[in-house]
Amino acid sequence: MARASVEAAAARTGPRPDHGRRLPRTLHPVAWWVWALALATAVSRTNNPLLLFLVLAVLGYVVTARRTAAPWARGFQYYLYLALTVVAIRVVFRAVFATGITPRDHFLFSLPHIPTPDWYAGIQIGGPVSLEAVLSSATDGLRLACMLCCIGAANTLANPKRALRVLPGALYELGVAVTVAISVAPQLVQSVQRVSRARKLRAGSTRGMRALRGIVVPVLEDALERSLRLAAAMDSRGYGRAGTATRRSRRITGALMLLGMCGLCAGAYGLLDATAPAFLGLPAMALGAALCVAGLRLGGRRVTRTTYRPDPWLLAEWTVAGSGVLAAVLLFGNLGYDPAQLNPTFYPLTWPGLPLVPTLAILLAGTAGLLAPPPQTPRPRPEADPA
Repeated sequence: MARASVEAAAARTGPRPDHGRRLPRTLHPVAWWVWALALATAVSRTNNPLLLFLVLAVLGYVVTARRTAAPWARGFQYYLYLALTVVAIRVVFRAVFATGITPRDHFLFSLPHIPTPDWYAGIQIGGPVSLEAVLSSATDGLRLACMLCCIGAANTLANPKRALRVLPGALYELGVAVTVAISVAPQLVQSVQRVSRARKLRAGSTRGMRALRGIVVPVLEDALERSLRLAAAMDSRGYGRAGTATRRSRRITGALMLLGMCGLCAGAYGLLDATAPAFLGLPAMALGAALCVAGLRLGGRRVTRTTYRPDPWLLAEWTVAGSGVLAAVLLFGNLGYDPAQLNPTFYPLTWPGLPLVPTLAILLAGTAGLLAPPPQTPRPRPEADPA
């Protein structure tokens, strides 16, 4: 009887997890954001189209391998559409506002030239367009597109609302505003998918621009309804309350934060400018960081929050965040490769090289798809026993 009861309990709970494999869980959202921002920083260092396409391939692999089944996690394709739009706008602007071509350039076509007044001298509208100019502008747009896709990958892989838990108490209001702003794109994607699914269920056959009105109006109505629900929820939870802080403590907190930010700006200027005095470098940055930390600690005392089941920061979080940071460090370190290979020129038109160290650095960032634990999948509902 005891053995039968144990077998029945095992049948109800399902098979035991294999301890040799990693259990599915959701990675800490800050780890994904650190990884994505570090990869975007690495992208800002290069203008090599081969490396930029490699970054897009890495982002696509990681998103496909580690995104969850949530509706907002399916929005990476919309960021790819936005990236293509950015590249197209950059090419069109370069073609319209021509800079002229040299005899060595490869002529493609010519746009009608529009004369400009004297006060608008120096800018030519229309004229000949060369292949070198188109490729150069497309590469510049591709770099910005890769940065947008890095942010899109972070939005797809991490839930921004969960990142609000780890912010200091002094930044709680700012964190809520940033979280609401970041979650706009996933919510719009979810709304568009829901409205499109509803139109298909109603046998809506209108497509193209004619279907735009039938999609935009419900999406805007849904966004307004979400905003009202969010405002009501924030009001019921006492968001924006003054707290127990006195006016003197608020002034001290504001002064510490303002002086700290000035110190960080002065320190960054001192590190970037070699002719600046020595005290404007690391000493100013260290002093500014200390003042900011003091302001955050003092301001956080008036905000009391509790966290239910805080997200753990384990080895997987360290490895995922470290892979992105290490990729950015390798691209900024200029070790083992010629820095000119990161920004090839199209004058004259030559095929760009693929440096080994930056390539390995980007592939190292792609290991986040293997280092992160597998995402949680929704459990299927048990079927009812007909008997």
